[in-house]
Amino acid sequence: MKRRVLPGFGLSLGYVMAWLGLIVLLPLAALVFKSSALAPSGWWALLSSPRTLAALRLSFGGAMLAAAVNVLAGLLVAWVLVRHRFPGRRLFDALVDLPFALPTAVAGIALTAIYAPEGWLGRYLVPMGIKVAYAPLGVVVAMVFVGFPFVVRTLQPVLESMEREVEEAAASLGATRWQVFFRVVLPLLLPTLLTGFGLALARAVGEYGSVIFIAGNIPRLSEITPLLIVEKLEEFNYAGAAALGVAMLVLSLLLLLLVSLVQRASRRWELPR
Repeated sequence: MKRRVLPGFGLSLGYVMAWLGLIVLLPLAALVFKSSALAPSGWWALLSSPRTLAALRLSFGGAMLAAAVNVLAGLLVAWVLVRHRFPGRRLFDALVDLPFALPTAVAGIALTAIYAPEGWLGRYLVPMGIKVAYAPLGVVVAMVFVGFPFVVRTLQPVLESMEREVEEAAASLGATRWQVFFRVVLPLLLPTLLTGFGLALARAVGEYGSVIFIAGNIPRLSEITPLLIVEKLEEFNYAGAAALGVAMLVLSLLLLLLVSLVQRASRRWELPR
């Protein structure tokens, strides 16, 4: 009889499935069940309203833009923290985790104080025609803030374990620094970058506390979908709130599935040498 390396597989699998069902699947099932109280006409009226469409577009469009910005900025920060030694490096490395520890409401108030028309930076940006607070740009800034650590912390272990000999071999063969980065380093980092993108995207889509303060919550302009859900709950429209939650759930799953498929395909891509 073939023995497994890890004993008790059946018991551990049952425990995992039970825990997953209680923590994840059961609440999602309750959400879908609650939304079923809404008639099909109610679903259509809710999801096709201009206010809902504008909120979904801002929530998911802003989250994707913020995740893309975080990938570029996170790669640069992770590279500097791993490949360079400089005074204050440990302090900067610790500051990366600040959005993890900072309450989201505090982050929203701080960002509003900075980018408001009379804020530290807002007083200089507004005369230039750049309005951050109480505008869609403020939503993206808040999403960038909360999602930034996910990309950096995902990339750092990979950069630390990457063998420098491969880069040195490419350089010894006459490759420039940009050629080494784009043809040697970037293909190795691409799956990790996509993972960081997916984590930052998932974090930004559901963000609420840090966004509502800086967004201004202007309907059809700077209003996010989680705020609509809260407003439905305050109106005791639980079916409508659940329906919006299901819509966000479906769209989030589709986006994460797409990122996962691209990540899997990237492992098989062969970039030109």
